[in-house]
Amino acid sequence: MAAKYKPLIKRSSGSAFQLILSPSNAKEAKAKVLLSPERKEISLEEQKKKMAAAEERRKSREFEMLKHFAEVREHEKEVLQKVVEERNTFSKTTQENLAQKMEAYKENRGAQMAALSEKFKARVSSCCHSNVCVFTDVRT
Repeated sequence: MAAKYKPLIKRSSGSAFQLILSPSNAKEAKAKVLLSPERKEISLEEQKKKMAAAEERRKSREFEMLKHFAEVREHEKEVLQKVVEERNTFSKTTQENLAQKMEAYKENRGAQMAALSEKFKARVSSCCHSNVCVFTDVRT
C-alpha cells in the first residue's frame, strides 16, 4: 500500500498532516472487493443428511414439548383431585359439627322445657291446694 499525505494548516505547536491510505495497485484492490468467499459445494446426500438431522431435532423438540404438556396436565389433575378431596373432607367435618351442635341444642332445649314443665306443675299443684290461683312469672 502506498500512503499519500497532505499537509494541513501548520499550528504553533507543530505541523499537522492528513494521512490517506490507498492500495499500491488499484486493480488489486478492486479484485479483492469484488470476490466473494468461495462456497463449498454440498452434495445431495449431505443435504439429505442435514435435512434428516433437522427433522429429528424438530421431532425431538416436539416430543419434549408434548411430554412437558402431559406433565402439566397430570399436575393439574392431581391439584384438582386434592381440592375436591379437601372440599369433601371439610364438608363432612362441617356437617358432623353441625349435627353435634344441633343434638346438643335439642338436649339443652329439652332439659329447659322439662324444668319449666316441672316448675309449672309445682305451681299448679300448690295453687290448687290453697284455692288461690294467681299465676305470676313462671320463670322465677
